[in-house]
Amino acid sequence: MRTVQSCWPLLALASTVAASSAMAESSMTILHTNDFHSRVEPVSKYDSGCSAEDNAEGKCFGGYARMVTAVAEARKRNPDALLVDGGDQFQGSLFYTYYKGAVAAEIMNNLQYDGMTVGNHEFDDGPVVLRGFMDNVDFPVLMSNADVSKEPALANKLMKSTVIEKGGHKIGLIGLTPQNTNELASPGKNISFSDPVEAVRGEVAALTEAGVNKIVVLSHSGYRTDLRVAEEVEGVDVIVGGHSNTLLSNTNEKAAGPYPTMVGDTAVVQAYAYGKYLGELSITFDDDGKLVEAKGEPILIDGSVAENADIVARVSELAKPLDEIRNKVVAEAADVIEGNRDVCRAMECAMGNLVADAMLDRVADQGVTVALANSGGLRASIDSGEITMGEVLTVLPFQNTLSTFEISGAGLMAALENGVSQVEDGAGRFPQVAGMKFKWDPNKTPEQGRVMEAMVMQDGEWAPLDATAMYSVVTNNYVRGGGDGFKMFATEGKNAYDYGPSLEDVVAEYLAKSGPYKPYTDGRIESMPAQ
Repeated sequence: MRTVQSCWPLLALASTVAASSAMAESSMTILHTNDFHSRVEPVSKYDSGCSAEDNAEGKCFGGYARMVTAVAEARKRNPDALLVDGGDQFQGSLFYTYYKGAVAAEIMNNLQYDGMTVGNHEFDDGPVVLRGFMDNVDFPVLMSNADVSKEPALANKLMKSTVIEKGGHKIGLIGLTPQNTNELASPGKNISFSDPVEAVRGEVAALTEAGVNKIVVLSHSGYRTDLRVAEEVEGVDVIVGGHSNTLLSNTNEKAAGPYPTMVGDTAVVQAYAYGKYLGELSITFDDDGKLVEAKGEPILIDGSVAENADIVARVSELAKPLDEIRNKVVAEAADVIEGNRDVCRAMECAMGNLVADAMLDRVADQGVTVALANSGGLRASIDSGEITMGEVLTVLPFQNTLSTFEISGAGLMAALENGVSQVEDGAGRFPQVAGMKFKWDPNKTPEQGRVMEAMVMQDGEWAPLDATAMYSVVTNNYVRGGGDGFKMFATEGKNAYDYGPSLEDVVAEYLAKSGPYKPYTDGRIESMPAQ
C-alpha cells in the first residue's frame, strides 16, 4: 500500500522518495499556478479587489504585473523551468466577463506556459468559448477523463495527454478535470466525464509504451482526488493540482499539507489560488527516470514583488472598457434598497433580503432550501431608479462566489447564534437569510443563547428547525470558509462547493428578472425589544 508522508518536519527542507541505487543524473524545476480566476489586477488578503492606494502601500497580492516579475525571477534561477497551470483561469472578475478567455490567453502566452489542464470554469460559457481560448494559446490544453468526440468544438482538438521537451527532458503531460463538471459548469450534452484514476492509468500506459518515463499530471480535481490518483496509479512522478484552492507548504501553519505531499514515489503540489502564489518544485531523476528527490515551497506574490511597468500599463489599457460594464444599467429599483451597515448589521434589511433571495433563487433547482448572507458583505444601499452594474459592484465588491453545502440543523442553529453574537459591536457577521426565519433576544448574553426560535420553509410551510436533520445551504465562499466566525460551516459542512457563479452577477440577474425591483422586509428576522 502506498502511503502519504505526514511527517512535516522531515519535509521542511526536502521530500525524499525511496532510496535508489542508481546515480541521480538529472534535475528540473516545475513552476506552477492554479485557480487564477481572472485576477488580472492585484487582490487583497481576502482575495477580493485591492485599491490603488493599498497597492501603492504594498498591501496587495498577485496580479498579472507581479506574476510576470515572479516568473522572470524564477527563470533566472532555473532557465529551463517548466511552467504549467492546474486549471480555472476563467471566471472571477470583470476581465473575464468582458473578454471571456482572451485576456487569459494573452497573459499565459506572455508568461510562456508549457501546458494547462481544463478546469470546470473553463466550461462556464460552453465548449465554444473554451475552443476560442485554445485556438489563441501557444501551448497544449489537456483533459484525459472526458470523451469529447461528439462535441464539434473540441473533437480532435482537446488532447488527453502530450509530450513536450524541456531542458533536455521528454515530459509526458496528462490533464484532469472534475468528474462532476457537468454539474459544476456548462459543458453541454455532448461531453461525458469519467473516473480520473482509470483515465490517468490509461494515459500513463500509452506514454510509457512510447518511451516517456517522466510524467506530470495537471489535475483540476482537488487535493483529495490527487492523493487518490497518486496512490492508485503507478508511474506518475508529479501531480500539479487545482480546484480545491489548497495551500501546501512546509512553513505556513495554515497549509493543508506539506509541499510536496509525497504518496509513494509521487509528488503532489498545489499553490492556493488567485495568483497569490507561484509554486516552485525542484525534482531529481536517476538514470532510469525514477524520481529520487522532490523539494520546494510556493513563492508568496506579495507587495515585495515589483510590478512590471509595461504590464501595469497594459492592464490599465485592458481595464478601460470595463468602465462601460460598470456604467451598464442592469435593472431598476422601485424604491431605495436599504443597505446601510447600521441597519443590516442589527436587523433584517431590504438589501439583505435581496441578496439572500437571489442566492437561493439561483440554486433552488439543486435542492438548496436555505440561504445565509453575512451583512459585512453588504457595503452600500442602492437608490431608486436605474441600477448600474457599478452600483451592484459597490454593494458587493469582494468578488465572492456562491458556495453550497450541507449541514445539520444543529450546525445552522450554531451559525445563527454566531450571527447575532456581536450585534452590539456592529460586527459584519449578522445573518441575512432566505428560506428561513428566526427570533432572537438581544437582552441575553451570547453565552446564554440568543436565538429563541428558528423555522425553515418545507413544502410551502414553515417548520421548526430540526437539530438532527441535514439541510442544503447556500452562502458565499468567504462565509463557507469560516469567515465572520462561521467556523461551523468550514468544519461541519459536507459536500461543499465554493466556486459557483460570482455573487454580483447572481444579484444583477435576479434584479433584472421582472420589472422594477420592489425592495421589502417581511419579518423573517425578529428581535425582542431591548430592555
